[in-house]
Amino acid sequence: MTKNVPALLAGLLICLPSVLAQQHPLLGFPDSAAAIQTRWEAQFDQQLSAAHIGANIKELSAYPHHLGAARDKAVAENIAQQFKSYGWEVQTETYQVLFSTPRTRTLELVGVPGYHASLKEPALPEDATSGQEGQLPTYNCWSADGDVTGPLVYVNYGLPEDYEWLDRIGVSVKGKIVIARYGRAWRGIKPKVAQEHGAIGCLIYSDPHDDGYFQGDVYPKGPYKNEYGVQRGSVMDFVVYPGDPLTPGIGATADAKRLDRSKAPNLLKMPVLPISYHDAQPLLAALQGPVAPATWRGGLPITYHIGGQGASVHLTLAFDWGLKPAYDVIATFKGARYPDEWVVRGNHHDAWINGASDPVTGLSAMLEEAQAIGALARQGYRPARTLVYCAWDGEEQGLLGSTEWVETHAAALQKKAVAYINTDNNGRGFLEAAGSHALQPLVNEVSRGVTDPETHVSLWERARAAKLVHADNTKAKKELLDASTLTIDALGSGSDYSPFLQHTGVPSLNLGFGGEDGGGEYHSIYDSYDDFMRFKDPTFAYQRALAQVAGRIVLRLAGAVTLPFDFRTLHKTISNYLDDLVAATEAQRTNTAIENKLIRSGQYDLASDPQNATKAPLLRAEVPFVDFSPLQNALVALQLAADTIAARQAAGAASPAFNEGLYRAEQQLLTSEGLPKRTWYKHTIYAPGYYTGYGVKTLPGVREAIEQRQWKEAADQVVVAATAVNKLATYLREVANK
Repeated sequence: MTKNVPALLAGLLICLPSVLAQQHPLLGFPDSAAAIQTRWEAQFDQQLSAAHIGANIKELSAYPHHLGAARDKAVAENIAQQFKSYGWEVQTETYQVLFSTPRTRTLELVGVPGYHASLKEPALPEDATSGQEGQLPTYNCWSADGDVTGPLVYVNYGLPEDYEWLDRIGVSVKGKIVIARYGRAWRGIKPKVAQEHGAIGCLIYSDPHDDGYFQGDVYPKGPYKNEYGVQRGSVMDFVVYPGDPLTPGIGATADAKRLDRSKAPNLLKMPVLPISYHDAQPLLAALQGPVAPATWRGGLPITYHIGGQGASVHLTLAFDWGLKPAYDVIATFKGARYPDEWVVRGNHHDAWINGASDPVTGLSAMLEEAQAIGALARQGYRPARTLVYCAWDGEEQGLLGSTEWVETHAAALQKKAVAYINTDNNGRGFLEAAGSHALQPLVNEVSRGVTDPETHVSLWERARAAKLVHADNTKAKKELLDASTLTIDALGSGSDYSPFLQHTGVPSLNLGFGGEDGGGEYHSIYDSYDDFMRFKDPTFAYQRALAQVAGRIVLRLAGAVTLPFDFRTLHKTISNYLDDLVAATEAQRTNTAIENKLIRSGQYDLASDPQNATKAPLLRAEVPFVDFSPLQNALVALQLAADTIAARQAAGAASPAFNEGLYRAEQQLLTSEGLPKRTWYKHTIYAPGYYTGYGVKTLPGVREAIEQRQWKEAADQVVVAATAVNKLATYLREVANK
């Protein structure tokens, strides 16, 4: 138990009943096959070396290796050679993708006293790689070129609700430059919303309240962001589509037909720049205008003003735009019985700088799995299904390598891919799992069988204890204590699972550990081996645990006699999403009616407004009746079909056609028209939020229409979702007879 775990959590770990005391057969395996599988998995665990994972982290993060750099190719070649040495067949697929790198970056406060931003992260003697050549400067990839000057406006986190409040106090950002703090949503949402409101430029900074000394000691004394640290990152509007901006829907091969860059719908039209809180403070201190409300104030030693007057800034950005090679390393271990059924595993290899945590931790765990499987093969092991291990390039810029590979091989994946298992940056603490909910029982089973390296209880028990500590109320705690399974999260976006799940309907999982590792190094020059060894996982125990969990899931899916998809869990999950949406709609209806009544009567209490607004909001249209019955009826049909499938699975002796039907079932939840305003995204249950980015929206077509008060669209999307769920129910009834 580390010092960071609360005493309450330690007590819960002791008191929780042990699940491991009750032995049960493995999902998808008859008893005889389960015994053999268990022996192979025990031998797999024995082949995993924390020290070897650590050596790989050190080697692969030794130098900067961003997309298009010489070291990027060298890292890809290193990975390919490792796979070959483990006995895997390897090929490297190369795509030609658009990539922008900065030529000019200037930011200055206009007038007296003025300020010229440093835009530089200094090398530190405590961090051996922080002063290396070849580092990308601090910038946001996919910013537009621009030379703009204008009044500066502070917009809090830069989300739609922040602009709604600015409208209420009479502050417009049209023709101005905004400054937003990182947090609450993915970084690319901030310039997107600013552009929608007429801003001509956007600055994004890390406020120390969210990511700095307010959280704890800063680097190099502690793990949190120091005053010069900057979070680089993509600001592509990937919620429209990820991947190469010039080749939506098709692989970015050398001869692919490309859009003109000016016509790419997921690229911004204005300049955007990330800055440190060292560079942000003089700009914010120069602002005048209204004092920011309490919820907008950060941790800098200044009074936060809104601006729009008193301070103007000059921002100049110019970029080199060109095609760069993206190297996807694809390693294959052919299945002995079902070679045309693929279990796909992936982690990206490119980094913004050295990337010890992001992505080399997850990458090194994945390589260790491949090494262990190769060792098992020398002892006679052969997976029933083909294993496909992938090291992606260009993830940081917008899932470039994985998206181009999926778009190139979409037809084969929809025919052959059993599942996709993703990892990315990995830390220390609690197992975090998200993905397709038909795979939730498998995640629960595997996590019960792997021991946490610090507490020595199962990963499942430790994860449940953490959820209990953080549960909001007594009811939620009781439900967790009474539950026999833990719910996995839904997937939005932010890593390479997105094209698999949300574009092609391949069942997907994303796995990692976190909760006990400060993240101030994220996308900075300080994401280094030195930082990792001091503040992350110096014994590499949780990197080995990640290899155990991901590897066992891969081995179970590769060897299962009957694939362990549980559509009863999926049905329950979608039903819960719908119940939540019905309740949220009713709450919106009630709140709108109350607020409108207060406004009409002149009783709206500005003094109690949580944002201290100076004028009441405008009257809103009343929330109409939304008919959810088509989706409710479809879920009844899905429940019956899921029960039929479960009975067939319990009978055992699944045919190949039955198993193929199981893993292709998620594709039935796709809609050929795609989601409103973003047709690339086709999954009717999971999608990144249009205004949240990484954050997921469940039943996205319906939910976002309701949130945006588009009532006709909401009604239409209920029908779209119901059609998909009915399609799945019909499909499963047919599969049950195979």
